[in-house]
Amino acid sequence: MDKIYIKDLEIYGFHGVNQQEKDMGQRFLVSLELFLSLQDAGESDDLDKTVSYAQVCIDIEEEFKKEKYDLIEKAAEKLAEFVLINYELVDRVKIKIKKPWAPIGKPLDHVSVEIDRKWHTAYIAIGSNMGDKEKNLNSAIELINNPDFNRVIKVSNFYETKPVGYLEQEEFLNGALEIKTLLSPKRLMRFLLEKEEELKRERIIKWGPRTIDLDILLYDNLITSEEEIIIPHPRMHERLFVLIPLLDIAPYVIHPILNKRVIELANMNSEDGEL
Repeated sequence: MDKIYIKDLEIYGFHGVNQQEKDMGQRFLVSLELFLSLQDAGESDDLDKTVSYAQVCIDIEEEFKKEKYDLIEKAAEKLAEFVLINYELVDRVKIKIKKPWAPIGKPLDHVSVEIDRKWHTAYIAIGSNMGDKEKNLNSAIELINNPDFNRVIKVSNFYETKPVGYLEQEEFLNGALEIKTLLSPKRLMRFLLEKEEELKRERIIKWGPRTIDLDILLYDNLITSEEEIIIPHPRMHERLFVLIPLLDIAPYVIHPILNKRVIELANMNSEDGEL
């Protein structure tokens, strides 16, 4: 990935644990590495094909001065979010904030923090078998598409499927989403659980009827073993009601454990072995 570097942009800011730092302010040095493709700009000599580092400096200074934080860790997080949300060409950003006048009573050059943040690609299964199923799915998509940290990139067709496990219930309407997210897997899972609650999901019977069901299927090429969040979804490769919607939006995405594409997994699970 190509990069744009901005080193030691000097900003007078008002961040610090001590009230005096918030009242009087101090000098900070902010450095950025912006990860993006510069090939189109290099070939066309067109500023619209890249990111204006002059504009970035202006925007970063303004954003840095908007609030007063105790920690430069918090200031760095907010700057990273700002860059990724407001500059569509930037896929990843490293931010380093130096604090040369840190009030610790010791001689030093500076203290600093550095963070590395990026957009992640996740695939979400969505399903409903209560009430207006299509409305439930569309409402979930709207809630997931949060401008602060999520972007819905692709939406599959919706498919009617028979229930699994507990059979005494209505058929489901299932789909899948591709999203870009700034959330970690755990934070994304908690966010989805919150959206289920907003849409009146009740967990009474295992695999029972629900207004909405939201599951993380894949997250980048990540493999986890934590009880709270297992990625890839441990049963996605066995379920056609998951794989068929995924075929609409990501047929060639590779399962990071099985090392097979979605289309291969779907063919393995279909009755005749070929879709």
